[in-house]
Amino acid sequence: MSSETIPFDRRMIEALVCPRTRGVLSYDAQAQELVSKSAGLAYPIRNGIPIMLPDEARVLED
Repeated sequence: MSSETIPFDRRMIEALVCPRTRGVLSYDAQAQELVSKSAGLAYPIRNGIPIMLPDEARVLED
């Protein structure tokens, strides 16, 4: 597996919502995450694929 980051298609964010709150997501390119401020979670993007599972999400710090 390559350590190179596969780019995320930003157009995909328009179709995705937070699975917990159904709220909007913002894209954090540096962290490679989709952030749901309403849920307080950051969903990882691995190999260009968003992992939209709450159990895989990182809890946001205040």
